[in-house]
This record gives sequence, C-alpha cells and structure tokens, in this order.
Amino acid sequence: QVQLVESGGGLVQPGGSLRLSCAVSGFTLHNYTIGWFRQAPEKEREEISCISSTDGSTWYTDSVKGRFTISRDNAKNTVYLQMNKLEPEDTALYYCATVLTDFCELGPTFYYGMDSWGKGTLVTVSA
Repeated sequence: QVQLVESGGGLVQPGGSLRLSCAVSGFTLHNYTIGWFRQAPEKEREEISCISSTDGSTWYTDSVKGRFTISRDNAKNTVYLQMNKLEPEDTALYYCATVLTDFCELGPTFYYGMDSWGKGTLVTVSA
C-alpha cells in the first residue's frame, strides 16, 4: 500500500524556520520524483518544489526560491522541505506527492500528473 505521510508543521513566528518531512512507504523512493505542494485558505493548490528521482535535480516556485530547500534521503525513504525566513504568506496546508514527470527541474508545466498524495501538515506563520 502506497503511503506518504507529512510531518513537521506547526506554528512559527515570521522569520522562523521549519523542516517538513514526507515519509513514504509501499514503494521505492529512489524511483519516484516527489513534489511539495501547499494550499492556503480560500486559495488554489500551489506547486512549490520538486526533486527528481534520477539526478536529484530540483525546482522551486519563485515565491520560495532562496528560502526553501528540498532534499531526499532514499535510505530513510524520506523527502524533506527545509523552510527558512518564513512569512505569513507561507501559511498553508503542505502536501507531498509522487510526481509524474521527465523534467522535474523545469517545473509543473512538464508534469503529467500527480499519483499519490499525503494528507498534509499545517504550517502557520504568525506573530
């Protein structure tokens, strides 16, 4: 059974940091590109980052570039999202998913789709 489980969310002050984890089971992580997504209240879901299964290449949406870092530890079957310099606008439910794409580094335009999703972890950035 394929499962993705996000953790690491919480309440943090503006300028603070959090590290999200996406623990996967039921499949071999190194065969899959993984993406992080978020959905803020009353907003559409947004793709924010992905990391390739092949060479570890990455992509970030402009609003998080330079602040967020995606990484993967295939031995631990876990993908991470290190989030620094958090802003109130980063408040959202964060999800990870398996991404069907040949070109993660080119962003969501080149996604065929997303296959399996976690249930999300809530990040709240507030003073």
